[in-house]
Amino acid sequence: MNYKKTVFVAFAIEDETYRNLLKGQSLYTNSPFEYIDMSVKTAYETDWKNKVITRIRRSDGVIALVSKNSLTSLGQKWEIECAKSEDKNILGIWCSKDDCTKINGVKTVDWSWDAIKHFINSL
Repeated sequence: MNYKKTVFVAFAIEDETYRNLLKGQSLYTNSPFEYIDMSVKTAYETDWKNKVITRIRRSDGVIALVSKNSLTSLGQKWEIECAKSEDKNILGIWCSKDDCTKINGVKTVDWSWDAIKHFINSL
């Protein structure tokens, strides 16, 4: 029986538009993938790390939206490290073909339906 995978999306707040595009892409009728989005849509005022770790633990995997903003985003860095410590599968997706920023220990690929579908189906 197929079920929707639960995916936490880690992104720098400056890249929120890309997070919205990823979610929108999954809702598109011809999309070959579907998932339940566990990303944080608004910043938590207090106790944010405990709330995020709970979401990551409930997730089947993590997609990290990677850009130059990722290098200075303390929240995204912490989310990725948390996912690693929880042994979650992580896939990095470059927000732009013109920005191939690297994050240590995160396999990052070009944004494509096939790459996302393959990752989600592998969870």
